[in-house]
Amino acid sequence: MAEPTRIAKLELDGKSYDLPVHSPTLGPDVLDIRKLYGEADVFTFDPGFTSTAACESAITFIDGDLGELLHRGYPIEQLAEKSSYLELCFLLLYGELPTAGQLADFEARVTKHTMVHEQMHNFFRGFRRDAHPMATMVGVVGAMSAFYHDSLDINDAWQREVAAIRMIAKLPTIAAMAYKYSVGQPFVYPKNSLSYAGNFLHMCFAVPAEDYVVNPILAKAMDRIMMLHADHEQNASTSTVRLAGSSGANPFACIAAGIACLWGPAHGGANQACLEMLREIGSVDRIPEYIAKAKDKNSGFRLMGFGHRVYKNFDPRAKVMKQSADEVLGLLGIENNPTLQVAKELERIALEDDYFVSKKLYPNVDFYSGIILDAMGFPTSMFTPIFAISRTVGWISQWKEMIGEKNQKIGRPRQLYVGAPKRDYVDVRHR
Repeated sequence: MAEPTRIAKLELDGKSYDLPVHSPTLGPDVLDIRKLYGEADVFTFDPGFTSTAACESAITFIDGDLGELLHRGYPIEQLAEKSSYLELCFLLLYGELPTAGQLADFEARVTKHTMVHEQMHNFFRGFRRDAHPMATMVGVVGAMSAFYHDSLDINDAWQREVAAIRMIAKLPTIAAMAYKYSVGQPFVYPKNSLSYAGNFLHMCFAVPAEDYVVNPILAKAMDRIMMLHADHEQNASTSTVRLAGSSGANPFACIAAGIACLWGPAHGGANQACLEMLREIGSVDRIPEYIAKAKDKNSGFRLMGFGHRVYKNFDPRAKVMKQSADEVLGLLGIENNPTLQVAKELERIALEDDYFVSKKLYPNVDFYSGIILDAMGFPTSMFTPIFAISRTVGWISQWKEMIGEKNQKIGRPRQLYVGAPKRDYVDVRHR
């Protein structure tokens, strides 16, 4: 950590305490309270950690007020337009954009690891057919530690590297297998002549009985979806991976913990919830009813896919996702789909209605990604697994960064205790 730029003073019970102030490259200054408990015997209280910097990181930066998302300093709009998912993976993992030779080597290393251990097929068959693909992924990714013993030592830099490549390469295969298992179709092996996104689509939609040709527009759209979800600073699942990793857990267990956290509807399940809401509305003529419910604080209803916890302006990822949505829906010729018509009318209202504009409830990335995935033929149960594939590189990058910290400590949040004070045990006969 850089030297503090100045000192803040805290006055408490007649005593003064110095709090070093650190200035980041971007974003607000940070008060260093690490010594506050030891010196003043007080904790800070911050439910959800929304005002607490729990780590240093050089990977991703978000400015919610400006609607900016930077990966290693590069705006997401530029990366989505000019780069690819695997190039972004390299950037997140190693800090700089690769040369042509470095990118070719990285793509080759990922491609060579796309297959999973053959015995893992038997592991899938232990799940019920109607198991949610995310339940399957949590179990299978966690079980990777039972199959790949040569990449479990977190103190070995090479083993950390092998584990990272394996997970980036195998998560699409595992997710596709979870999907195939849920629909009763045979597993499709990876086809390494295809692109990363194209290979995933092939494993999901190909069947042994006939050829499946990956449409390049759909492959590009899937690649963009993965790029736009690759990392998002210290969100709930990333923080979960870091917390699990702080205990020294193996990398596969840490990523499985991240997948479990991502499964929550308030996190990775938002695009599924958004599409289900659009289907519930059903037709354009019912939109006013739902708009009225959204404006009524007592209704308990909220429009999914609008606004964002961090972005107080337009979600920069949504602009790129909307372009992909237009391309995919145009290609598939389903512009007149009722769900899509509801989505377009809701989008128009959100951009024009004073209520939505004043509260900055703009369509976010989940609003458009669910529409695209539905158009491609994915059931809603696969939306979050695809999110997990995309976010894997972000989790791994954050995990590797944390492991490399010199003063890394196990995570141990404190609490504001509001329970009973100390009291004596009373024998059951006298209660």
